[in-house]
Amino acid sequence: MDVIQGAKERVRAEVAAAIKGEARRQLAAEGAARLSLRAVARELGMVSSALYRYFPSRDDLLTALIVDAYDALGQAAEGAFAAAGNADPLQAWRDVCRAVRAWALEHPHEYALIYGSPVPGYAAPQDTVVPASRVALVLLAVAETAHDAGALAESDLAAADCDSVVAEEIRLLMEQPDRTLPGSVAPRLAAAWAQLFGLISFEVFGQFNGVIDDRDTLFGKAVVALAQQVGLRPAGSSAQA
Repeated sequence: MDVIQGAKERVRAEVAAAIKGEARRQLAAEGAARLSLRAVARELGMVSSALYRYFPSRDDLLTALIVDAYDALGQAAEGAFAAAGNADPLQAWRDVCRAVRAWALEHPHEYALIYGSPVPGYAAPQDTVVPASRVALVLLAVAETAHDAGALAESDLAAADCDSVVAEEIRLLMEQPDRTLPGSVAPRLAAAWAQLFGLISFEVFGQFNGVIDDRDTLFGKAVVALAQQVGLRPAGSSAQA
């Protein structure tokens, strides 16, 4: 019985993967707003009723694609952080930012799905929140590593000022018991996170076309500036306000 059940689960996983693969192809060709379950079923040689057993609606399929995209991006960032180690937080920051940019440039349509224009009529469910937080948590971990090593400059912002600068979600994140960063770092880190994705989005969506050719150099200098904004210092340097 377990063997039969396992085979059914494998088949179901394979079919779901094929559905999402065809949906990604349609995203690239038509855009998220025109994604159609019927078109996906037709291209796969399935009847619509069979596809609905895997994804009951277009929004369910979109959510699956969005979660996959966030998870893939998060894995790229986490892998870069793990490879960098704890010796130099500034270098780890650079490596994580480069990994995020590389994934975005290699997967522009999936990046557009999660950081582009909202899909008309679609409201992301709670299921997307944790995957969407993965890159931010990696950047937070880099800053924590620097703080623990004494290589993070303290902010002159009072902790009480954070509520007026940082979204409630960021403030609560920083107050979790397992976090070691001082709350005053949150505004700088939140701003750097947003600016990182703004920089990447400009490149992915063609805003630099005809304006800036050497985007590698621009990105490299920009992420160092963001690291300094957060308070990161090179390995071996002492933290200064």
